[in-house]
Amino acid sequence: MSDPIRHECGIAVVRLKKPLAYYQDKYGTALYGLERLFGLMAKQRNRGQDGIGIGCCKLDMPPGAPYMFRVRSTKSAEAIGEVLADEMKEFGRIARRVNAERKERRDESGLEYTKFEDDPEAIKREFELAGEVNMGHLRYGTSGAFGKGSLHPYIRRSTWPTRSLMVMGNFNLTNSGELNKIMMKRGQHPVFDTDTQTVLEEIGFQLDEAHTDLYHTMRDSGVPLEDITRHISEQLDVAHIIRKSAELWDGGYTIAGTIGNGDFFIMRDPLGIRPCHMYEDDEVVAFASERVALMTVFEVDENDVQELAPGHVCVIKSSGAITTTAFAPQAEPLRPCSFERIYFSRSNDSVIYRQRKALGEQMVPQLIEAIGNDWEHTVTSFIPNTAETAYHGFLDGLRYRRRQEVKDAIVEMVHSGTFDENKLDDLVLRNWPRSEKIAHKDIKMRTFIAQESGRDQLVSSVYDITYGVVTPNDNLVVIDDSIVRGTTLKKSLLRILARTNPRRIIVCSTAPQIRYPDCYGIDMSELGKFIAFQAAIALLDEHGLRHVVKETYDACKAEVNKPKSEMRNAVKAIYAPFSDAQISAKVSQLVYPQHTAWQGDIHVIFQSIDGLHKALGPDYGDWYFSGDYPTPGGFYTVNRAFMNFFEGKGGRSYDTLL
Repeated sequence: MSDPIRHECGIAVVRLKKPLAYYQDKYGTALYGLERLFGLMAKQRNRGQDGIGIGCCKLDMPPGAPYMFRVRSTKSAEAIGEVLADEMKEFGRIARRVNAERKERRDESGLEYTKFEDDPEAIKREFELAGEVNMGHLRYGTSGAFGKGSLHPYIRRSTWPTRSLMVMGNFNLTNSGELNKIMMKRGQHPVFDTDTQTVLEEIGFQLDEAHTDLYHTMRDSGVPLEDITRHISEQLDVAHIIRKSAELWDGGYTIAGTIGNGDFFIMRDPLGIRPCHMYEDDEVVAFASERVALMTVFEVDENDVQELAPGHVCVIKSSGAITTTAFAPQAEPLRPCSFERIYFSRSNDSVIYRQRKALGEQMVPQLIEAIGNDWEHTVTSFIPNTAETAYHGFLDGLRYRRRQEVKDAIVEMVHSGTFDENKLDDLVLRNWPRSEKIAHKDIKMRTFIAQESGRDQLVSSVYDITYGVVTPNDNLVVIDDSIVRGTTLKKSLLRILARTNPRRIIVCSTAPQIRYPDCYGIDMSELGKFIAFQAAIALLDEHGLRHVVKETYDACKAEVNKPKSEMRNAVKAIYAPFSDAQISAKVSQLVYPQHTAWQGDIHVIFQSIDGLHKALGPDYGDWYFSGDYPTPGGFYTVNRAFMNFFEGKGGRSYDTLL
């Protein structure tokens, strides 16, 4: 993805099934859970560049001893190893202090002592991140601030463990403002910060209600006061709390949390928009946003890792009992985020790898038409590096098509009696797809996390080209995984590629035209920044249809005042007068690089929505391409986004404020 967008966060959870002493004896460390947690986070570091957070909850701590801890860092996920090193330095400082104290007592008493590093009970007591429930979060912010205070997990503390709560997630709620209003009607005073705060407070409210009901019931029935806490912990129905909390939520989410008594939960939205994978054995239960992270860290096969079913919550009680139940009806059909497959998730998952290759293969017919089947004068490549897997699928499709052409020609020569070995050599060796490595990323830098103001120069510095493989008579074809705003394509990448001096540059996006905002996790909500939208507006002007813009604005205003269940996407009217090919042609004009001596042509080709579903499957979400949103909040967002564009307002169109 050449454009700088923020997207889904990453989660990691390791819940130990056995006491820390077990892992000390078997693996030589009581920090087995923490080490595996960092492993899962490192394998998902592609999912968060704003910062990372770690949460820990300790089971069966005595009264007066702390049991819930959190560490957050604004270091990027690329620096996970540094964060772990910092924590291990703290562990070392504690070890030196405790060992010195024990040595002093030994010198006085003459008795031997156990080193802190070999004492699981002391480690759990003294080191904050030594516990049975380990939670990790990698953040890409889509709402709220981007400082340390906005990093997950969020904590809500109480003197009652069964009312203390720690929450993290990969999610966006479209109706946080509505939920805040409900809290205010209860008499609460919510903080209008992020939807994470909204989730924390709603679950916390339902937790308080359940706790209070249990407390009064037990107290009134004569349960001794000193036993009430234990009984509440045993009887707390976490699944019911989640069911009540999520009744009005609209959005895509995977949310994990732990209650202070050690009860843990993780839930996934009914549409399956956000991913969640689970691994369990005799020693741990672990969760992650990406399947391959669990496979690699725990050295297991893909069949050993399961998906958490959409609309379900998995609860692990402090006792270790595990249940998975529905908290909402599972939607039909499901709508998992297609961008997980196109770009966000790592491609070493076997399913995602095949899907990305299929996305590239689907581009072949359009490209053959664009170049007139002239492979003798065409060089193919890819940019950026995330498009490489799709590029291999693209090449597979080209080779298959070319082999079929050669086969058909040979069969025709045989049947017609005109077989000629010289013609055969010419047929096979000429007009064959040429694959070259054109763009090189010679600085290890994640350019999409840079501030947009200085990003163009940064990209120009990061990428370099291979000289001498493209001639002025060649088409240069590059595969890109998606094109959102087109800014980087125009100001940086195409300028770089133009230095190869081809006759024409053809950019093939394996994602369809991004026409509409997302509100379920991806930071794509400002319509005016989408290159496809800019193309449609330009075409309306050229065709004397500017009145459609005002009519659409009026229609959007009418839509947002309807009940959400009755809303429709009024913004479709902007694209309705034009074909996909017309939009693509205008995009090609809009991204043409300025201030360059190159005089060649630019042709941008987009994946079709039909091709997307042939590659991924029919149920994958396509609302950013089609405008067909799976929840009412999506229709509110798209209409509100167009109103913001028309009124000249920037910022996100999510319903996060009153």
